[in-house]
Amino acid sequence: MKTNSESSETIKDTVPENRNLVKYLVVSSFCFFIGTVHGVLQILHPIRSWLDSIGSPYGGPGHLIDPLAHAHINVVGGVVIFLMGASYYLLPRMGGVTIYSRRMIEHSFWWTTIGIAGFYSTLMTFGILEGRALLEDPNLVDDVHRYYGPIIGTVSSIMGIGFWVYFANIFLTFRKIRKQPSNPTT
Repeated sequence: MKTNSESSETIKDTVPENRNLVKYLVVSSFCFFIGTVHGVLQILHPIRSWLDSIGSPYGGPGHLIDPLAHAHINVVGGVVIFLMGASYYLLPRMGGVTIYSRRMIEHSFWWTTIGIAGFYSTLMTFGILEGRALLEDPNLVDDVHRYYGPIIGTVSSIMGIGFWVYFANIFLTFRKIRKQPSNPTT
């Protein structure tokens, strides 16, 4: 049986290795916080009325805010970032090998996080700008929307790079696990 000092040393030994994963939990929690505030705000009567008047959730500029921005900040920002960090933590313990690349852990975090922030900001910004344009002069919506495609494409690509770096790191780690000699129990 391990004593408290032995357990504590084991935890201390793994802390530096895992400290870089804490940022995944911080970003996940922050995104959930933003998502819950967003959800509460979008059901307040004046905001809900404005969103409904610009097409939320079925089309028009309103759908950029509700459901797209709201869903993405919660699902991608909250859940996916958490799962990335959790898999980086769990895979070495379950597979008995180190993660293929610690650098790729950093790259997947930053590319994905910057992409999520840009994606959410773009959806919110264009939802608001196009919504105001729709109510003031519907002819202005196309003038505003022409910038949407290149911007959302750029931030989506940034987020996608983070995902693909993550996938590569996980699959290369799986390959390390498969190459590891099996230890049959007797």
